[in-house]
Amino acid sequence: MYSANIDIQGALDDFVLEGTTFPYNDFVARLYNFCRSQGFEPGKILPSRAFCSDETQGYPSILIAKHFGAFPFNHGRVGGIISTDRHSPHAHHGKDLLIIHASHVGYDPENSTFGNYHRWHTEYFETTPTCGKIDSVLEWYVRQYAFAKDNIFLHRQDNDLLVTINNQILNENKKEGLFLYLDKFIAVGNHGESHPCKSYSTSKCYVACPELPELLGEAAWPSKGCEPIGERLLPQLFGFKRHISGDPETHGLLEENLIHPMPWIVSSTSPLLTAAQANTQVEFDRTYRTLVNGDAYRGKRLIFISGLNVDISPHQNQAFPSTTFVPWAAFIQEQNGKCVVLEQRDIVDRLREQHEHNPDEVDLEKAIQQMKGLEEITIKLVD
Repeated sequence: MYSANIDIQGALDDFVLEGTTFPYNDFVARLYNFCRSQGFEPGKILPSRAFCSDETQGYPSILIAKHFGAFPFNHGRVGGIISTDRHSPHAHHGKDLLIIHASHVGYDPENSTFGNYHRWHTEYFETTPTCGKIDSVLEWYVRQYAFAKDNIFLHRQDNDLLVTINNQILNENKKEGLFLYLDKFIAVGNHGESHPCKSYSTSKCYVACPELPELLGEAAWPSKGCEPIGERLLPQLFGFKRHISGDPETHGLLEENLIHPMPWIVSSTSPLLTAAQANTQVEFDRTYRTLVNGDAYRGKRLIFISGLNVDISPHQNQAFPSTTFVPWAAFIQEQNGKCVVLEQRDIVDRLREQHEHNPDEVDLEKAIQQMKGLEEITIKLVD
């Protein structure tokens, strides 16, 4: 369990935001030119978007249509889950195929915080959590974490460092909840047993194991009285168990993606950002397996790129919000079946190499005017 915890921390740390961001118009133009550099044929590229259904994802979809000359196919579900069962119809609708996947998170430039978004279509320009679906998944876990932070106490007695833990948290027979890795909290005897040094009506007190002050620092224990562990309840000290029921939108995939890294998410300074990053990483890996092991795109050129859409909260006079894309990884398949995966630094560098001008981009306003000028076609019903 401990090595798995290290892997989670390392994976999240490897998703770098600094120096990897692209304004969306710049990103899509460079992505189009990258597709062309891979042999994709102009006018034969069918993009697909795998975004949350949030209205904030509309501007990226418009830009995809503008640069690729086709409104993107839909691979996405709420929360940034990819519908891998849509590979075959997408592949049948185009010659060269592109899938753009992103989880999303709001960003408020006024205070440089992640997780909220100003909804200017609401009556009072309300600010709400973004992504709302991810936020709803996190609610239960955040409450469990908050209870544990307030109901685990650190205190001293003579030369002993003690920890008092609420019985609800100690109950290892509960079907779901927050579970402490007790071997990192409680000292054990010579025969591997652990006994409370005092039992209270709703909690038990133990001598802390040597690892706990090494991890938290001995100064975490107050010289007098007791204090809740609070923010010192680090993610490597606990995990979660939850019965995940499939919902009609994501079949429980979003929560399954997040439950393993959940201790890092709820203890993060920006939980929605960390959750969106984690979901992007899991969804790329899951979808990659369906691409290399499936037949839907066999004999086709394919690029699958996954990342994070950062929704910049708009001012009241903006027609559309601005969005920034942070690439995580990309999968490239040639017609002959040769495949390669580009890690974050590689795909960022490859995109930076491309020109920011797309010579084939569509003038959407002109195209709409042309459509309005066409003679109306009468729909005839044939007996």
